[in-house]
Amino acid sequence: MEPIRISSGSPYEKPIGFSRAVRCGNVIAVAGTAPISTDGTTAFPGDPYRQTQRCLEIIKSAIEQAGGSIARVVRTRVMLTDIACWKEAGRAHGEFFGDIRPACTFVEVKGLIDPQWLVEIEADCVVDE
Repeated sequence: MEPIRISSGSPYEKPIGFSRAVRCGNVIAVAGTAPISTDGTTAFPGDPYRQTQRCLEIIKSAIEQAGGSIARVVRTRVMLTDIACWKEAGRAHGEFFGDIRPACTFVEVKGLIDPQWLVEIEADCVVDE
């Protein structure tokens, strides 16, 4: 089966050579997703809660474009530039996923591509074929 590649229009996709999400069979893998506004700028600078919400909105859109649903997300990885922000990011994650409760990991990273990004999130989803 040929992979289905999904673009979010991120200005980083082409120069880096990646897809926002790739579906292969019944698995959708969503790449590290940063809080990028529709105009390509950083959304909500300085606000880890709102940045997390924006990342999850982009992830949801990519999963739906690939034929999936957030209800079938099985894993997320939340990368924070300051682990002290985990409560704000965790609150946004918890509100978004509710009872879905995917396996989730929060890690602190030294930095992300844009210094205004406080969070970047990956997700994996399983769908019916």
